Amino acid sequence: MKRKGLAMALAAAAALSMTAAVHAEDKGELVLFTWESMFPQEVLDEFTERTGVEVIYSNFDTDETMLEKLAQAEGGDYDVIVADDYIIEQAIQEGLVSEIDRDVVTNFGNINPLYQGQFYDPEDKYTVPYGAGIPLIVYDPMLTDVEIKGYNDLWDPALEDSVAITANYRVINGITLLSMGKSMNEEDVSVIEEAGQKLLELAPNIRLIQDDNTQDSLLNGEASAAFLYTSQVTTVMAENPDLEVVYPEEGLGFGIMGAFVPSAAPNAEAAQEFLNYLLEPEVFAQCMDYIGYYNTSSASDELVNPDLVVPDSVTKGEIIQNVSAEADEAYNRNWTEFKAACGQ
Repeated sequence: MKRKGLAMALAAAAALSMTAAVHAEDKGELVLFTWESMFPQEVLDEFTERTGVEVIYSNFDTDETMLEKLAQAEGGDYDVIVADDYIIEQAIQEGLVSEIDRDVVTNFGNINPLYQGQFYDPEDKYTVPYGAGIPLIVYDPMLTDVEIKGYNDLWDPALEDSVAITANYRVINGITLLSMGKSMNEEDVSVIEEAGQKLLELAPNIRLIQDDNTQDSLLNGEASAAFLYTSQVTTVMAENPDLEVVYPEEGLGFGIMGAFVPSAAPNAEAAQEFLNYLLEPEVFAQCMDYIGYYNTSSASDELVNPDLVVPDSVTKGEIIQNVSAEADEAYNRNWTEFKAACGQ
């Protein structure tokens, strides 16, 4: 009897284990592919609690790396990707992005119209805007006598060896073009070369070219002025509110990050549910407060940090777009020569 009872117990346990395994498999997982530190863990955990779908967070370092991996996977391997506007355009053109299922993503109407209908997704078929960036100048008035109002002021000789900038070649070329009254997406190679010459004139003022934690140079006094990404502006102003933020008078560079579902996402159903979940006002506000980018959901404006709601005065900006191979080569040449002149 004992042997029979033990056998029955083991059989029952095995059956229970198999049932649990099937249920776990049914719940599945969602692979989220983006940069590091783009989502608060509690938001991901809450999605798992609601749906039973485990979120696997996977990181890339650059948009180009993301596109290369997505292309190699033929639109598979990943369920939700968050990347920059210009690279999303390429992914859509290559057939690597699924359309949003509006029957599932019923919260799409929460998106601020300002961030809809952009060049990379003009009919809003493929993406959910996930934060917008407006790189800005921040300076310490205690360390310089220069009153900075725009990009051109960064060329002031009084700022020699005291300006820190981010390391995006198109953006730095772009603000140089804006300082000349040109487009950030200039295609004329002769104009781009002219911008390259002006950029070389900025080299004596450059203290640091760095993408990560560029704001630290302001906080530790290494730099008196810096051109920073939005999240870095938010961080530095929280630590030192006596610094001055400048919305450059020549115009703004504007960028939007977007979330999308790849064309062969392994768990496309959960991916669509995740996009809808993100667009819940409270959830989206949590995310924007965490990453420190401008809020792209009107429904979250009253819940998010007020500093992350774009002011009416800066509702227009130019977004970096893809350019011809010839123009891009000229931009890269400018950047290489500029970094060499800066000794970096």
